[in-house]
Amino acid sequence: MIQSDWGRWLVDEIEQASPTGLKIWYLGCNGFILKASDGTTIAIDPYLGLGDPPRTVRMIPVPFNPTDITTLDSILTTHEHTDHTHGPTQGPMMNQTDAHLFAPPASMSKTVSQEWINEYDLSETDFIEVDAGQQHSVGSFDICVESAHDPDAIDPVSYVISHGDSTFFHAGDSKPSPEFTTIGNRYDIDLGAIAFGSIGYIRDKETCEPQRTKWYATGDELIELAESLQLDRVLPTHWDMWKGVTADPHALHSNARSYRYPKAIEIVEIGDSVTV
Repeated sequence: MIQSDWGRWLVDEIEQASPTGLKIWYLGCNGFILKASDGTTIAIDPYLGLGDPPRTVRMIPVPFNPTDITTLDSILTTHEHTDHTHGPTQGPMMNQTDAHLFAPPASMSKTVSQEWINEYDLSETDFIEVDAGQQHSVGSFDICVESAHDPDAIDPVSYVISHGDSTFFHAGDSKPSPEFTTIGNRYDIDLGAIAFGSIGYIRDKETCEPQRTKWYATGDELIELAESLQLDRVLPTHWDMWKGVTADPHALHSNARSYRYPKAIEIVEIGDSVTV
């Protein structure tokens, strides 16, 4: 069972908030909770697990227990990796709140193979499979499912989420690719979240020997992706999470100096919030 030493303060802050527009809380790793002015609340890639030491060692606290969440309308996942689709995190959150899970096919297959329905007392109607090109509405949120470019995932997606005049983009663990120019031309994105990390050594799953690993966009790649998307603001994620591939987001200011986009780099730590 997941246990946090933060207590309920972050959950209480989110549930008691009354934003005038769109407010977003960073959960560390690549997770967010979004809350709209009408109270609609959704989560993207929430992960409260500890990793799999010594291969993946979590470097940040667990911000809350999944059973502490009492108000949540939907959970979106970008791909099937454990720190994005995680039964012990998302199953109890769904059970506590009746939130639906929106997930691409490989993520959905994972929920089936791990028997989330039986394990967390859920039903088939709680799960909605998504593919690029679809549009969904959750309360006052308009959600457009777009393609992603993560060579390590099976069928990843990204999300463009709008509330009123505010638009947030979540790239999952994407690296640069031509399709992001199309997305940037299609939408006027105010804030985009892009996974960022160093190239380091992670133990191989089979041999446990250290292996040179590149999971996330480097500094130059993150800025290239932000330029393609024409982001007003970019929010680096994932840099805080795994021992061996952490990075310093403040260094991105040097990478971005000569580019038109992003116009601003939004650096937040786990538990921080921003408005869109």
